[in-house]
Amino acid sequence: MECSPASLRTVPSALTVKPRLVRHLLPPVIAMILVVLGCGYAGFWISERAGIRALAESGERQLELNARAVESEINKYTYLPSLLELESGVGRLLLEPDAQRRQRVNAYLEGLNQRAGSLAIYVLDTGGRVLATSNWREAGSYLGEDLSFRAYFQDAVHGRPGRFYGIGSTSGEPGYYLAHGLRVHGRVIGVAVVKVRLDALEERWQRARLEAYVSDENGIIILSSDPARRLKAIRPLDDDTRERLARSLQYYWWALDELRPLGRAALSNGVEQISFPGKGEPGQPPVPVNYLAQSRPLGDTPWHLTLLTPLQDERREAVSHGTLVAVAVALLAFLLIAWNERRKVLATRLAAREALQQANSELERKIAERTADLSASNARLTAEIHERRQAEDTLRRAQDDLVQAGKLAVIGQMSTSIAHELNQPLAALRTLSGNTIRFLQRGALDTAATNLDTINELVDRMGRITASLRAFARRSDDHGEACLGKAVDAALMLLHPRLQRTPVTLVQTWQEARLAIDQTRLEQILVNLIANALDAMATQDARRLVLEGSAEGDRYRLRIRDNGPGIAPADRQRLFEPFFTTKPGEQGLGLGLTLSASLATAAGGSLSVEHPEDGGTVFELVLAQVPAAAPRPQEETPCP
Repeated sequence: MECSPASLRTVPSALTVKPRLVRHLLPPVIAMILVVLGCGYAGFWISERAGIRALAESGERQLELNARAVESEINKYTYLPSLLELESGVGRLLLEPDAQRRQRVNAYLEGLNQRAGSLAIYVLDTGGRVLATSNWREAGSYLGEDLSFRAYFQDAVHGRPGRFYGIGSTSGEPGYYLAHGLRVHGRVIGVAVVKVRLDALEERWQRARLEAYVSDENGIIILSSDPARRLKAIRPLDDDTRERLARSLQYYWWALDELRPLGRAALSNGVEQISFPGKGEPGQPPVPVNYLAQSRPLGDTPWHLTLLTPLQDERREAVSHGTLVAVAVALLAFLLIAWNERRKVLATRLAAREALQQANSELERKIAERTADLSASNARLTAEIHERRQAEDTLRRAQDDLVQAGKLAVIGQMSTSIAHELNQPLAALRTLSGNTIRFLQRGALDTAATNLDTINELVDRMGRITASLRAFARRSDDHGEACLGKAVDAALMLLHPRLQRTPVTLVQTWQEARLAIDQTRLEQILVNLIANALDAMATQDARRLVLEGSAEGDRYRLRIRDNGPGIAPADRQRLFEPFFTTKPGEQGLGLGLTLSASLATAAGGSLSVEHPEDGGTVFELVLAQVPAAAPRPQEETPCP
C-alpha cells in the first residue's frame, strides 16, 4: 500500500516531531542520564563502603569469639602431660623399665586417655623411644616407636613446653601434641606427650556455616571449615622450606600446594578483600566469590585465625541501594522537568507524596512488627531465665533433701547397734544405782562414791553417743570448714558398735588438716566410706582398714583402703550411679557413694576409686585446705 504525498499533508501537526524540539531536549536528557548514573554509582560506592565497615565490625566480634573458642580448645589439655609427674609408676618405669611396670603404666594411660577424651597419651624416655602408651592394644600402637625427631620431644627433653601440630607418622591422623619433661630431683628422666583432636572446631564451624581457617607458623592451613583448603599454604614456600617440612614429617607426605586466590586487596590492618573460585554449574567456569578476610594471632601459639565473611549479600544490597538512588534521582529529575514542561506538576507531586507515605507506612509497619518480635523474644527469654532459676533452686533443695535422707538412712541402718550400745550402760546404771543405795544404807561410802563415779562415766558415754547422732543428723550446706581429726573421731564413734562386733585392725597415718567443707558433710562422707569398707571385709578373716592422708599444695588427699575381695570389673563403671549397690536390698539403697561424690564435688573437691592389683579397694577423697591465716567463726573451735 502506497501513501500519496497528499495524504502526508493531512497528518496532524501535533504528531510530528520538530527538529528544533529534539535539539532542545537532547542535552538535558543526556545530562539527566549522566547525573542519574553518577548518583547511582555514588550510592552504590557509599553503601558498599558502609556495608564493608559494618561487616568488618561484626566480623571482628565474631573473630574474637571464635579465637577465644580455639584458644580454650587448645589450652584445656595443657595440664594433662604434667599430671603424669604425680603418678609414681611412670617415674619408676622411666628409671627402671621392665615389662610389669610397662603394663601397669599402659593400663593407667589407657584409662586416663578415655577419661580425658584425647587421642593418645604416651611416655618417652630421654632417647625419644616410646616406653608406654594408651593405644598399646591397637595394631598401630606407638609402643617402641622412635620419635626423637619430633620438635615437641626436643623442646620437652630440654625443659621447655612442647607444642606441636602435625600428622602422626604411625597412624597418619592429624592432632595437636602437648609435651612435658618429667623431672625427678630437677633432672628430666622422660617426656610425657598428649595428642588431642581439634577437628571438633571444624565440625562446629561447619554446623554454624562459618568459613574460617587456622594457619600455623609455617603458613600451612591446619584447621579449616572447608576441607578443600586444609593443608594448603597461604603464602609461597621456597625449596628449602619445603625440604625442611618434608624431612620433619610434620605434614606426613602432603604436597602443601599454595592456596591461590583470584584476587586480593588490603583494606586495613588485618583486613583485606579476597576472592576464591566458587562452585559453578556443571560444564561452566567457576564464579568468583568475594570475601572479607580478617585475621588475628591466637594466644600462646604462633598460629593465626582467619575469618572469611562472604560479600555477595552486601554487594547485592549495595547494588540495590545504588539502583534506588539512581531511581530516586531520575524520579526527581523527571519531576523537575515535568514541573517546568508540563502543567501536571500538582498531580505528579501528589502521586510522589502518596508513594512516599505508603513507603513510610510500610516502614513503620515493619518497625512495629520487628519491635513486637523483639518484645516477645525478650519476654520468652525472661521466662526461660525464671524457669532456669526455679529449676536450679528445686534441684538444690532436692539435693539437700537427698543428703539429709542419706544421713537418716545411715542412722536407721545403725539404729539396732546404737540401741544395743545404749542398753549396756542403761543396764549398768540400773545395777549400780541399786547397789549404791545398799552401800549407803550400810555406810560403805567409799564403795558408793566409786559406783557414783562409774555412773557419771556411763552417763557421759551415753551423752557422747547421742551428741554424735544429733550432730550427724542436722542439716548443713556446701560451705564451711571442717577439722579432719574431729570428723574421723565422730565417724568412728558412730560406727563403734560395728567395730566391736567385727574386730578390724585400724591403721591411721593421716596428718591433721582443716578442710574447706562443712563438718557434718565431711563426717557423712567418712561414715559412708568406712561403713562400705566394713561391709566389703565382712567375709575376711583378718580385716585391715587403712586411713592415710597427706597435703599436696593447697589440696589434701585422704585415702581409705580395705583388704576386702575388691569390686568386680563389671560393677566398677557403675559405682557412683544412684541406687546401684552390690549389697542385699535390706543393707543399702545404693545412695552412699553417689551422695558422697556429690558432697565432695559441691565443696570443690572430688571422690575417686582405685583397684590395686594386690586386692582390696581404695577410695581417695581430695578437698581444698583452708589456709592457716584464714579467719574462723567465733563459735568454731580450732583443730587439736
